[in-house]
This record gives sequence, C-alpha cells and structure tokens, in this order.
Amino acid sequence: MYHRLSIRQKQIVWAWAFLAVPIVFYVVIRFYPTANAMVISFQNWNLLGDRTWAGWANYAKLWNDPVFWKVFRNTFVYLLIGTPVSLVISFVIAYHLDRLRFMHGFLRMLYFLPFMTTAVAMAWVWRWFYQPVPIGLFNNVLATAGIPQVEFLRSTTLALPAILAPAVWAGLGFQIIIFMAGLRAIPRSYYEAARIDGVSTWTILWEITLPLLKPTIVFIVVFSSIGFLRIFDHVFNMTTNDPGGPLNSTKPLVLMIYQSAFTDFNMGYAAAQTVVLFLILLIVSLVQLRILRDN
Repeated sequence: MYHRLSIRQKQIVWAWAFLAVPIVFYVVIRFYPTANAMVISFQNWNLLGDRTWAGWANYAKLWNDPVFWKVFRNTFVYLLIGTPVSLVISFVIAYHLDRLRFMHGFLRMLYFLPFMTTAVAMAWVWRWFYQPVPIGLFNNVLATAGIPQVEFLRSTTLALPAILAPAVWAGLGFQIIIFMAGLRAIPRSYYEAARIDGVSTWTILWEITLPLLKPTIVFIVVFSSIGFLRIFDHVFNMTTNDPGGPLNSTKPLVLMIYQSAFTDFNMGYAAAQTVVLFLILLIVSLVQLRILRDN
C-alpha cells in the first residue's frame, strides 16, 4: 500500500513517523507517570501490598498536616528570595562582564564552573564551610576575628539562608551566560544613537537594555523559579544527619515527598504531595508568563 502513495503523501507519512518518536517518549516517560501519580494520590499503597481506594483521605491528611504547611512556607521562601536575588546578581555580573575584554573568556568560564559541578559535591563542600571550629572555614574566620562561632546548619533561623546561598551561587553561571547572550543580541545602533543624543548610562540601562532584555528575563525567571521550587540536592546533602534541618526549618516539598515515599513507604500520601507540587509549578509559571509577557 505504501508504494501506491504519492511523493507528497510519503513525505507526510515519514514526517509523522519521526514526530511519533518524541510523542511516544513523552507519553511513556512524562504523561503516563503524571497521570498514574494522580491516580495513586487517591489510593493507599506501601509498594508491596495491593492498592486500596482512599478517596480524598490523602489530601485531607495533607490539609491538616502542620509539617506540610511548614514545608509549603519553606518552599516559597526558597522561591521568593532565591529567584530575585539570583536574577539581580547574575544581571549585574553579566552587564559588567559583557564590557570587559581582558580575560573575558577565562572569567566567563570561572563563573560557569559551579553550574557544571555536581550538586552533591558542591553541597558537601559548603557543608564543610559551615562546620564548627576547627573544621569549618567560616567559623575559623569568625574565631580569628574574635567573633563567637555560628551554628549555621543547626539554627532554625540561619539554616535556610545558609542552604539558599550555595543554591543561588550554583545557578549564577547559567544565568550569566543567558544574560550575556541577550545583551549581545541587542543592536549596537541603539546605544550609538543614544550616546549621540547625550543620553546618560542609567537612562540607557532602563530605557533600552532592560526593555529589550524582557524575553531573556522571562526565560530566566521561569527557569529559576522552577529550580527553586524543586530544590532538593542541596538541602538533602547539607542536612544529611537531620534531613530538613532543625524543626524542618529547611525542608522543601520535594524532600517531604521523598521521605513520605521512600522512608515512610506511603506512596499515596507522597503522590498527593506530588500533585500539589505540580499545581504550584503550573500556577507559578503561568502567573509569571502572564505578568512578564511581551505585549
């Protein structure tokens, strides 16, 4: 039957054949697990026994769980602090690095290096930085200056910022590279015309650079927000002895999902948390795109 088709029809068949590969991939790897997780969230399952229908019981348990609301708050603290801080720092570095010509490639490589480093290795290095004297780097510096040591990872107020710092630092390299690509995509003629008209550097930044960087900013904000909402590696590895920190002060939603599934073996409850995380990611992304979209 294939040989009876026209050349145009054969091209269509081959086009759909190639398009079917990513479609099947996403159905099997993405869509099916997502749909299955939603079904499991309405069931009780411990990985070994049979699944039993629980209705809305897992979501009711989630609503009445004080630990969940603590974790929910922590997750949004990571988002609301980490995203703007990383955005501002990466833009400032990219803005000045784009104007630097001496050792430009080497410095750009140094900034990008943390992004290429595994999160586990980075977390353990920063965990060493935060240790008490005589091991920890930061506390040794404080001791040298005569300042009492600080329990960075054992403090309910300092543990979350202490973990957020390396998380922000780890993502700066990628954001700097994206910002530099956006800066170099702006036509130089705009800047030349502004300088001829005697426009100040500050006005050029606010009236030319930032408006034309809006698509780049939208991409970085959405990408960074998803990363902070899904933060796990840094928290888990920097608080290995007490996952989630003292009194769950650093525990994000992904870590709670992990513990519910693979420590408590409560897959239904973990699936309900996963659905909540999925909805949060969806809503936050849509809201950001709505606010920052280019009209």
